Amino acid sequence: MSDSSAVAPENLLAVNESLSIPRSELDVRVSRSSGAGGQHVNKTSSRVEVFWNILASRALDESQRNRLREKLSSRMTTDGSIRVVASDMRSQTRNRELAEERLVDLVRRALIVPKKRRATKPTHASREARLESKKRHSTKKAERRRNSFD
Repeated sequence: MSDSSAVAPENLLAVNESLSIPRSELDVRVSRSSGAGGQHVNKTSSRVEVFWNILASRALDESQRNRLREKLSSRMTTDGSIRVVASDMRSQTRNRELAEERLVDLVRRALIVPKKRRATKPTHASREARLESKKRHSTKKAERRRNSFD
């Protein structure tokens, strides 16, 4: 149940056909990246953290919210936000795009409902093949015992 009618398409992150996250719901924080990189890394804030509060989002319906809460509980903060970080690139803009892509991918995968497994019986032929294989194996082992010279 996406609230995308009032928001321009460029201000939405499309997750799937039924959900788009408005960028206005994202909390973006930038900081200096860690690790090697010389002077550039010491003077630019290129690391990007994107937070999205699942519990407060108006883009989600109740079933989607519950599914995300269940699947992403280990990644959620105490206020119900999901945090995604990107510091792969030197560009803050590119890192923001990467973080948004990671958020979309994370949410998309969490919303997938696996198909129910239907219990099936082994076919007659597969049962026969299994029993025949067991007989061959048993015979092979019995032959080894008979031919032992100890």
